[in-house]
Amino acid sequence: MADENDFTPRLGRQRAGGSGKGRRYLGRVLAAANLARGGAIGARSSISNFTGNRIGRGAGVGRMLARRGGFHANSARRVIVKARIVRLTGKGASAAAAHLRYLARDGTTKEGERGTLYGRDDDSMEAAEFHKRSASDRNQFRFIVSAEDGAHYEDLKPLTRRLMQRVEEDLGTKLDWVAVNHHNTGHPHSHIVLRGVDDRGADLIIARDYLTTGIRERAAELVDLDLGPRTGREIAAALRLEIEQERLTSIDRNLLRSADADLIVAAQGRDSFDQSLVVGRLAKLARLGLAKPLGTGRYRLQPALVNTLRRLGERGDIIRTMQREFTRQGAVRGAADQAICDPQAPGAGPLVGRIMARGLADEHADRHYLIVDGVDGRSHYVNIGAGAVLGRGAVEGDAGLASGAIVRITANAFGVRDADRTIVAVAAANGGRYDVDAHLRHDPSATETFAQTHVRRLEAIRKSVRQLEREASGRWIVTDNHLAKVEAYEARRLQDRPVAIAFLSAQPLDGMIDVEAATWIDRDLVSPAPEPVRHAGFGQELHDAQSRRRQWLVAQGFAEEGSDGFAFRPDMISALQRRELLRVAGQLSDEVQKPFQETPDGTRIEGMYRRPVDLISGRFALIERSRDFTLVPWREVLDRQVGKSVSGIMRSDGINWSIGRSRSGPSIS
Repeated sequence: MADENDFTPRLGRQRAGGSGKGRRYLGRVLAAANLARGGAIGARSSISNFTGNRIGRGAGVGRMLARRGGFHANSARRVIVKARIVRLTGKGASAAAAHLRYLARDGTTKEGERGTLYGRDDDSMEAAEFHKRSASDRNQFRFIVSAEDGAHYEDLKPLTRRLMQRVEEDLGTKLDWVAVNHHNTGHPHSHIVLRGVDDRGADLIIARDYLTTGIRERAAELVDLDLGPRTGREIAAALRLEIEQERLTSIDRNLLRSADADLIVAAQGRDSFDQSLVVGRLAKLARLGLAKPLGTGRYRLQPALVNTLRRLGERGDIIRTMQREFTRQGAVRGAADQAICDPQAPGAGPLVGRIMARGLADEHADRHYLIVDGVDGRSHYVNIGAGAVLGRGAVEGDAGLASGAIVRITANAFGVRDADRTIVAVAAANGGRYDVDAHLRHDPSATETFAQTHVRRLEAIRKSVRQLEREASGRWIVTDNHLAKVEAYEARRLQDRPVAIAFLSAQPLDGMIDVEAATWIDRDLVSPAPEPVRHAGFGQELHDAQSRRRQWLVAQGFAEEGSDGFAFRPDMISALQRRELLRVAGQLSDEVQKPFQETPDGTRIEGMYRRPVDLISGRFALIERSRDFTLVPWREVLDRQVGKSVSGIMRSDGINWSIGRSRSGPSIS
């Protein structure tokens, strides 16, 4: 070296073997790098393992509470907390408002009265006020807090308020929330709706660990302080109750964890008490056909054990729901008179009957059910899907889904359509791209209007599945797995809307006997395929009402009784409908301050759509014109057109409406 700065290092060749010094040195370097990133030796990069679980308020507290919860899980009071994030964009805002109104419905308090919303400082709050404050929020958090020992509380409000105070402390911000307590199930519980903003108006982001574990541990902590930890006797009693339960239990989960690869488990426990639990539960599973004795204290569990027990648990919950409703209404129903309706089952036909009750099958997921007294003489439990999809009537209880209404329920059929296959065919011939021009080149006989229906189909799928891409030019990118995306979209639609509900009548049977209107009974009497009626329950009531209605129709000259039965006038339905229209129109004339004008078939209708009018004969649209008004059959397309100019031609099979944006603007077909 010429001076102290003149130095050229020469590195020796590192050995390739795993036990050499070079390899040990490289291992130490990697270990130091992992430790610097917070990892461990051999761990993958934290960047590649990023999941987002620790993003948001309460991340550290959530992890701490999750670790702490495992040490005292046996003695802690059990609390179930269900959390859900709801988007308020699009139709989400109106669905959220309807959900809040439904939570504060009748029959949810201890006294069976209407539930009351409350907050941090107010014992009574209006849902509309909270909804107004939430108008600009992107998201909303919903929680259901159910303590296993909630029945020990005289009032759940103090517990809920203390819980939300702890949550505010953990998240470091004030929160805007409302809650309502429900006592209409076996376990009292609280529904909490939290705005998705912090105290500065910014979007509230809560860490997943805190949502899934932290809030539950805080709630259990408070219940422990109030009631004390569970004693050994309480824990033992709860476990003994699980032996005979027909649902998935903690004993089942322990059995599955101890089973080998062939699902063989030994009937043995850590101590005598644990042994009695295992032996008793395996005997119960054997009686259910979910475990097969192999001798020498060994059993083979069935692969379908978990799914079967979950279905049995759901069935038990449904039966208890039906029994509570029967008790509330003073109705007597035997086991043979109850059924769980599955319209999607092979061979299942339509269900026609009278709505007995409506409620939430899953308050957390906003899924609804109906209990329907069918014309087959049995009471049916029907899952009707998500409230956001069902619309305003399903939540607010309009005539269509109110108790006492008569409905027809059929299975929805969702699946891949011919339009989806056409889109794939057009894209395959155009380099995986679809647009209207490509469609018209592919099929010269197609019209632009027809091709636009395919574009609307793509738009609908993109909004739901969020996996379709569109280029800036407007062309759609159609991948090889497009039909699989369509199937996923249709499966989601079927889950949200498993059935179609046709409203037949809001009028009770007694109100259809001698009314001058075209009733549901009349239409069923003249139908070539009338509803099959069993002489029991609602079916017997319908049979008696039909007999009385026939006699009234004979007295009015609409029917004749002969040796072969009853013969009805061909114009009976239209004549009865006209009688009701003229009667109601006379009443509406005072309201509209204009005379009524009938609209015969083939007449062009132009005017302002004012509102729907529900009659016994059906729903009609009130169309106001410059000098008079008319009533014509209503269609769903008019639902959002109140106050707009409409036009169409009256036909026997309905009206194809054209909707105008204004009197001076162009009409849109």
